[in-house]
Amino acid sequence: MGLRDLLRRTDINQAAELCREDETAVMLDVRTAEEYKAGHIEGSINVPLQNIGSIKQLIENLSAPIYTYCLSGARSRQAGSALRAMGYTNVSNVGGINGYRGRLAR
Repeated sequence: MGLRDLLRRTDINQAAELCREDETAVMLDVRTAEEYKAGHIEGSINVPLQNIGSIKQLIENLSAPIYTYCLSGARSRQAGSALRAMGYTNVSNVGGINGYRGRLAR
């Protein structure tokens, strides 16, 4: 990731809003199922990082906007790399859920 990517990076709050406005956009939580159940962004889908290969069954459109998040941003960065390697072209790591200002769903 270059400096330009860092400067134009979408934050987790912007991504949640974009997903509410665009039905093709996906908010992807790559934390464990237990972490997801403890609190997640409304409308997000949970595919733990270790299961990221199963995403093709959930998201067939390789150009769909996908916003990955986890706890701190490290796993979501790894997930983004894996998704791009699988052919997804519109993937953004939006960081950790700790930066989310909205209400969490349980």
